Amino acid sequence: MPHTVLLAEDDRAIRNALERALTLEGYQVMAVADGVEALAQAHRNRPDVLVLDVMMPGIDGLQVCRVLRAEGDRTPVLILTALVETADRIAGLDAGADDYVVKPFDVEEVFARLRALLRRTSPVGVGDPHGGAPVGGAPAGGAPAGGAPVGGASAPEAPRQLPERFIEAAGIRMDPQARRAWRGARELELTRTEFELLELLVRNAGIVLDHSTIYDRIWGYDFGPGSKNLAVYVGYLRRKLDDPDGPQLIHTVRGVGYVLRED
Repeated sequence: MPHTVLLAEDDRAIRNALERALTLEGYQVMAVADGVEALAQAHRNRPDVLVLDVMMPGIDGLQVCRVLRAEGDRTPVLILTALVETADRIAGLDAGADDYVVKPFDVEEVFARLRALLRRTSPVGVGDPHGGAPVGGAPAGGAPAGGAPVGGASAPEAPRQLPERFIEAAGIRMDPQARRAWRGARELELTRTEFELLELLVRNAGIVLDHSTIYDRIWGYDFGPGSKNLAVYVGYLRRKLDDPDGPQLIHTVRGVGYVLRED
Protein backbone atom coordinates (compact mmCIF):
# COMPACT_ATOMS: atom_id res chain seq x y z
CA MET A 1 0.00 0.00 0.00
CA PRO A 2 1.45 3.42 -0.93
CA HIS A 3 2.36 5.90 1.78
CA THR A 4 -0.04 8.81 2.15
CA VAL A 5 1.26 12.38 2.13
CA LEU A 6 -0.75 15.37 3.33
CA LEU A 7 0.59 18.37 1.40
CA ALA A 8 -0.36 21.88 2.52
CA GLU A 9 0.89 24.66 0.22
CA ASP A 10 -0.94 27.89 -0.65
CA ASP A 11 1.03 28.56 -3.84
CA ARG A 12 -1.04 26.77 -6.48
CA ALA A 13 1.82 26.24 -8.92
CA ILE A 14 4.10 24.72 -6.28
CA ARG A 15 1.25 22.65 -4.82
CA ASN A 16 0.21 21.21 -8.19
CA ALA A 17 3.79 20.50 -9.29
CA LEU A 18 4.71 18.81 -6.02
CA GLU A 19 1.47 16.83 -5.97
CA ARG A 20 2.19 15.49 -9.47
CA ALA A 21 5.80 14.67 -8.60
CA LEU A 22 4.85 12.84 -5.39
CA THR A 23 2.12 10.91 -7.19
CA LEU A 24 4.56 9.82 -9.90
CA GLU A 25 6.95 8.75 -7.13
CA GLY A 26 4.26 6.38 -5.84
CA TYR A 27 2.75 8.34 -2.97
CA GLN A 28 -0.96 8.84 -2.37
CA VAL A 29 -1.30 12.62 -2.00
CA MET A 30 -3.92 14.72 -0.23
CA ALA A 31 -3.24 18.33 -1.29
CA VAL A 32 -4.79 21.34 0.47
CA ALA A 33 -4.27 25.08 0.21
CA ASP A 34 -4.11 26.27 3.84
CA GLY A 35 -3.61 25.28 7.44
CA VAL A 36 -7.30 25.03 8.32
CA GLU A 37 -7.84 22.46 5.58
CA ALA A 38 -4.65 20.67 6.61
CA LEU A 39 -5.86 20.19 10.20
CA ALA A 40 -9.30 19.08 9.04
CA GLN A 41 -7.80 16.56 6.63
CA ALA A 42 -5.31 15.28 9.22
CA HIS A 43 -8.17 14.65 11.64
CA ARG A 44 -10.31 12.89 9.02
CA ASN A 45 -7.65 10.77 7.34
CA ARG A 46 -4.40 10.51 9.27
CA PRO A 47 -1.52 10.51 6.76
CA ASP A 48 1.83 8.76 7.01
CA VAL A 49 3.71 12.06 6.70
CA LEU A 50 2.87 15.77 6.39
CA VAL A 51 4.54 18.31 4.12
CA LEU A 52 3.67 21.81 5.36
CA ASP A 53 4.49 25.21 3.91
CA VAL A 54 5.35 27.73 6.61
CA MET A 55 3.87 30.89 5.12
CA MET A 56 0.17 30.17 4.62
CA PRO A 57 -2.79 32.47 5.26
CA GLY A 58 -4.79 31.99 8.44
CA ILE A 59 -3.16 29.07 10.23
CA ASP A 60 0.43 28.67 9.02
CA GLY A 61 2.45 25.47 8.84
CA LEU A 62 4.11 25.95 12.24
CA GLN A 63 0.74 26.44 13.93
CA VAL A 64 -0.56 23.28 12.28
CA CYS A 65 2.45 21.42 13.63
CA ARG A 66 1.98 22.82 17.15
CA VAL A 67 -1.70 21.82 17.21
CA LEU A 68 -0.97 18.26 16.10
CA ARG A 69 1.84 17.84 18.63
CA ALA A 70 -0.35 19.24 21.42
CA GLU A 71 -2.93 16.60 20.49
CA GLY A 72 -0.29 13.89 20.81
CA ASP A 73 -0.05 13.29 17.06
CA ARG A 74 3.54 12.21 16.29
CA THR A 75 3.12 11.89 12.50
CA PRO A 76 6.40 12.98 10.82
CA VAL A 77 6.35 16.58 9.56
CA LEU A 78 8.51 18.03 6.79
CA ILE A 79 8.46 21.84 6.62
CA LEU A 80 8.81 23.81 3.37
CA THR A 81 10.20 27.27 4.00
CA ALA A 82 11.66 30.24 2.15
CA LEU A 83 13.06 31.51 5.47
CA VAL A 84 16.76 30.72 5.59
CA GLU A 85 17.92 32.24 8.89
CA THR A 86 18.96 29.83 11.63
CA ALA A 87 16.37 31.33 14.00
CA ASP A 88 13.62 30.52 11.50
CA ARG A 89 14.77 26.92 11.19
CA ILE A 90 14.94 26.60 14.97
CA ALA A 91 11.37 27.94 15.20
CA GLY A 92 10.26 25.11 12.94
CA LEU A 93 12.01 22.48 15.02
CA ASP A 94 10.64 24.07 18.20
CA ALA A 95 7.13 23.73 16.80
CA GLY A 96 7.68 19.98 16.54
CA ALA A 97 8.73 19.58 12.91
CA ASP A 98 11.07 16.69 12.12
CA ASP A 99 12.88 18.14 9.12
CA TYR A 100 12.75 21.05 6.68
CA VAL A 101 13.53 21.92 3.06
CA VAL A 102 14.45 25.44 2.00
CA LYS A 103 12.79 26.94 -1.10
CA PRO A 104 13.61 26.83 -3.93
CA PHE A 105 14.19 23.10 -3.59
CA ASP A 106 15.08 20.16 -5.78
CA VAL A 107 12.22 17.65 -5.74
CA GLU A 108 14.75 14.83 -5.34
CA GLU A 109 15.76 16.34 -1.98
CA VAL A 110 12.12 16.30 -0.90
CA PHE A 111 11.89 12.63 -1.89
CA ALA A 112 15.08 11.79 0.03
CA ARG A 113 13.92 13.53 3.20
CA LEU A 114 10.49 11.87 3.02
CA ARG A 115 12.09 8.44 2.64
CA ALA A 116 14.28 9.11 5.68
CA LEU A 117 11.32 10.26 7.79
CA LEU A 118 9.23 7.25 6.82
CA ARG A 119 12.08 4.84 7.59
CA ARG A 120 12.21 6.24 11.12
CA THR A 121 8.47 5.95 11.79
CA SER A 122 8.76 2.67 13.70
CA PRO A 123 10.54 2.92 17.09
CA VAL A 124 13.59 0.75 16.51
CA GLY A 125 17.18 1.37 17.53
CA VAL A 126 19.52 3.21 15.19
CA GLY A 127 22.29 0.66 15.52
CA ASP A 128 20.11 -2.46 15.37
CA PRO A 129 17.09 -2.96 13.08
CA HIS A 130 15.36 -4.87 15.87
CA GLY A 131 15.82 -2.09 18.43
CA GLY A 132 18.06 -4.09 20.78
CA ALA A 133 21.55 -3.52 22.06
CA PRO A 134 24.43 -2.71 19.68
CA VAL A 135 25.99 -5.61 17.82
CA GLY A 136 28.46 -7.39 20.08
CA GLY A 137 26.62 -7.43 23.41
CA ALA A 138 25.86 -4.97 26.15
CA PRO A 139 24.27 -1.56 25.74
CA ALA A 140 26.64 1.39 25.44
CA GLY A 141 27.93 2.46 28.82
CA GLY A 142 26.61 -0.68 30.61
CA ALA A 143 27.80 -4.14 31.58
CA PRO A 144 26.55 -7.44 30.14
CA ALA A 145 23.46 -8.72 31.89
CA GLY A 146 24.30 -11.35 34.49
CA GLY A 147 22.30 -14.17 36.06
CA ALA A 148 22.39 -15.71 39.52
CA PRO A 149 25.67 -17.39 40.63
CA VAL A 150 26.06 -21.00 39.53
CA GLY A 151 25.03 -23.43 42.24
CA GLY A 152 23.14 -20.81 44.23
CA ALA A 153 26.18 -19.60 46.22
CA SER A 154 26.04 -16.11 47.62
CA ALA A 155 28.07 -13.46 45.87
CA PRO A 156 28.88 -9.79 46.39
CA GLU A 157 26.08 -7.50 45.28
CA ALA A 158 26.56 -6.62 41.61
CA PRO A 159 26.56 -3.01 40.46
CA ARG A 160 23.13 -1.70 39.47
CA GLN A 161 22.42 -2.50 35.83
CA LEU A 162 19.92 -0.89 33.54
CA PRO A 163 17.20 -3.07 32.00
CA GLU A 164 18.43 -4.43 28.69
CA ARG A 165 16.21 -2.11 26.68
CA PHE A 166 17.97 1.01 28.04
CA ILE A 167 21.21 2.52 26.77
CA GLU A 168 23.34 4.95 28.76
CA ALA A 169 26.46 7.06 28.28
CA ALA A 170 27.84 10.39 29.55
CA GLY A 171 24.95 10.79 31.98
CA ILE A 172 22.34 10.29 29.24
CA ARG A 173 19.87 7.43 29.60
CA MET A 174 17.59 6.41 26.73
CA ASP A 175 14.74 3.98 26.17
CA PRO A 176 14.61 3.48 22.37
CA GLN A 177 11.44 1.39 22.56
CA ALA A 178 9.46 4.05 24.43
CA ARG A 179 11.29 6.92 22.68
CA ARG A 180 12.20 8.57 26.00
CA ALA A 181 15.47 10.11 27.15
CA TRP A 182 16.85 11.63 30.35
CA ARG A 183 19.89 13.58 31.46
CA GLY A 184 20.20 12.64 35.09
CA ALA A 185 16.71 12.91 36.55
CA ARG A 186 15.55 15.44 33.93
CA GLU A 187 13.49 14.02 31.07
CA LEU A 188 14.25 15.52 27.66
CA GLU A 189 11.55 16.62 25.26
CA LEU A 190 12.92 15.63 21.85
CA THR A 191 11.57 15.57 18.32
CA ARG A 192 11.95 12.37 16.33
CA THR A 193 15.08 13.58 14.54
CA GLU A 194 16.66 14.86 17.76
CA PHE A 195 16.00 11.50 19.42
CA GLU A 196 17.55 9.59 16.50
CA LEU A 197 20.62 11.81 16.54
CA LEU A 198 21.10 11.54 20.30
CA GLU A 199 20.65 7.76 20.18
CA LEU A 200 23.32 7.47 17.51
CA LEU A 201 25.74 9.54 19.62
CA VAL A 202 24.98 7.61 22.82
CA ARG A 203 25.46 4.24 21.13
CA ASN A 204 28.83 5.48 19.87
CA ALA A 205 29.90 7.50 22.92
CA GLY A 206 33.58 8.48 22.79
CA ILE A 207 33.76 7.80 19.04
CA VAL A 208 34.04 10.71 16.61
CA LEU A 209 31.31 10.32 13.98
CA ASP A 210 31.98 12.16 10.73
CA HIS A 211 29.36 14.26 8.98
CA SER A 212 28.78 11.74 6.17
CA THR A 213 28.16 8.89 8.61
CA ILE A 214 25.64 10.90 10.61
CA TYR A 215 23.81 12.10 7.49
CA ASP A 216 23.62 8.55 6.16
CA ARG A 217 22.41 7.02 9.45
CA ILE A 218 19.88 9.74 10.35
CA TRP A 219 18.67 11.09 7.01
CA GLY A 220 19.73 8.26 4.69
CA TYR A 221 21.29 10.84 2.39
CA ASP A 222 24.43 12.99 2.45
CA PHE A 223 23.40 16.55 1.60
CA GLY A 224 26.99 17.63 0.96
CA PRO A 225 29.47 19.94 2.67
CA GLY A 226 27.34 23.05 2.10
CA SER A 227 24.39 21.78 4.12
CA LYS A 228 23.78 23.31 7.57
CA ASN A 229 21.08 20.79 8.45
CA LEU A 230 23.22 18.75 10.85
CA ALA A 231 24.72 21.81 12.56
CA VAL A 232 21.23 23.18 13.24
CA TYR A 233 20.07 19.93 14.84
CA VAL A 234 23.24 19.56 16.92
CA GLY A 235 22.88 23.14 18.15
CA TYR A 236 19.25 22.61 19.06
CA LEU A 237 20.03 19.30 20.80
CA ARG A 238 22.77 20.99 22.83
CA ARG A 239 20.28 23.57 24.07
CA LYS A 240 18.09 20.79 25.43
CA LEU A 241 20.94 18.69 26.85
CA ASP A 242 23.33 21.11 28.47
CA ASP A 243 23.00 22.28 32.06
CA PRO A 244 24.40 25.69 33.05
CA ASP A 245 26.55 24.08 35.78
CA GLY A 246 27.37 20.87 33.93
CA PRO A 247 29.87 19.93 31.23
CA GLN A 248 29.04 20.14 27.53
CA LEU A 249 28.31 16.68 26.17
CA ILE A 250 28.31 17.00 22.37
CA HIS A 251 31.70 18.16 21.12
CA THR A 252 32.58 19.43 17.66
CA VAL A 253 35.67 17.96 16.04
CA ARG A 254 36.44 20.66 13.51
CA GLY A 255 36.49 19.42 9.95
CA VAL A 256 35.41 15.92 10.97
CA GLY A 257 32.16 15.64 12.91
CA TYR A 258 30.82 15.23 16.46
CA VAL A 259 31.41 13.09 19.54
CA LEU A 260 29.49 12.54 22.78
CA ARG A 261 31.66 12.54 25.90
CA GLU A 262 31.96 14.08 29.35
CA ASP A 263 35.09 16.20 29.88
